[in-house]
Amino acid sequence: MRITDVKTWVVGNPPPQIGGRYFIFVRLTASNGVVGHGEAYNASFGPHVTARMIEDVAARYLVGRDPHDVETFFRLCYSSGFTQRPDVSMMGCYSALEMACWDIIGKEAGKPVHKLIGGRAHEALRAYTYLYPKSGSVYPSEAENRDKNVYNDPELAAQAALEAVEAGFTAIKFDPAGPYTIHDGHQPLLADIDLSVRMVAAVREAVGSRADILFGTHGQFTASGAIRMARAIEPYDPLWFEEPVPPDMPEVMAQVARATSIPIATGERLTTKYEFARLIENRAAAILQPDLGRSGGILETKKIAALAEAYQVQVAPHCYCGPIVAAANIQLALTCPNFLILESIRTWDGFHEKLLKRKIAWEDGYVVPSTEPGLGVELDEAVCDAHPWVGEVLHLEMAREPVAARAKRNED
Repeated sequence: MRITDVKTWVVGNPPPQIGGRYFIFVRLTASNGVVGHGEAYNASFGPHVTARMIEDVAARYLVGRDPHDVETFFRLCYSSGFTQRPDVSMMGCYSALEMACWDIIGKEAGKPVHKLIGGRAHEALRAYTYLYPKSGSVYPSEAENRDKNVYNDPELAAQAALEAVEAGFTAIKFDPAGPYTIHDGHQPLLADIDLSVRMVAAVREAVGSRADILFGTHGQFTASGAIRMARAIEPYDPLWFEEPVPPDMPEVMAQVARATSIPIATGERLTTKYEFARLIENRAAAILQPDLGRSGGILETKKIAALAEAYQVQVAPHCYCGPIVAAANIQLALTCPNFLILESIRTWDGFHEKLLKRKIAWEDGYVVPSTEPGLGVELDEAVCDAHPWVGEVLHLEMAREPVAARAKRNED
């Protein structure tokens, strides 16, 4: 069996664009007619450029080869251009193609992928969701009301958290500490700390011990700033403090980990076992969040999880993308004894459901794994064809909220 054909889609995600503005899918076809689907979690370049990159990688390193040989495929991609180092764009392309290979492997074997990489360690997978305003968007800059929404209003956040818990979720995540910034890190304003405390306190009062609180940030603080923030929210016992500092220096993240009782979680921006090994070596995080659309696909992330297991570090796969990455996350998580919790895009309804011929099953706060072969889901290619992405790439300057504007928002 050999790979004979590759096709990509850049699919526009209709408003409220939960999971991202677009999804990048790939289909591989094998010589026996079996097809497999994959998805890239890669925002370093425009999505259409990334799709062409996926096609280029497939043409050079996969077409004409046996999809079972994922180890060789990894080494070819990892060493491409005489690099032999983690490359976020290459690994986004590789990850999409690798999970498509596993989809083919599983379908040919008549087994779900998890049965081929160790079998089930769990019967169902605990899941969490972001807090969403009524408009649905997860980003404050896109909220229906930028002045008062679930990211800056404690009462609205508490209401959304209670609704999620009553729907069945036992963990909820939100990012009240301010937006992503292009700079390496800053000290949080006292107003930012105060708002974060009021938000976490309100959510804790609303949900009590019925749900864990996952405190999200986007690596925007210095170590000292993150430590100040952590100490302020510690009384409310969050399950984790996500990406307190940028991902490029795990030694700095380790400073934060040593200074707080809140478990540090990180990993959505990292690729391959090599970057995750540095986190583990530095004791920088208690919870790893690889995203299988970027981390290196299924087998590489299985290795990451095994490294983590040896150090009693837990794994919580990240997913703010489409349903194929979600399906790969599910297959991997089922096999990990150190699995903690899975990121869920609400209950996999909305456009995520429309993209699949059969939706991902969710029940009472848990994902119920499919027993179908391969990744366990089937991408509806007709829906992909009907929703091409034609939007503009978000410029980084649009993703920043100036300090003065943020201060004014907090004062108001």
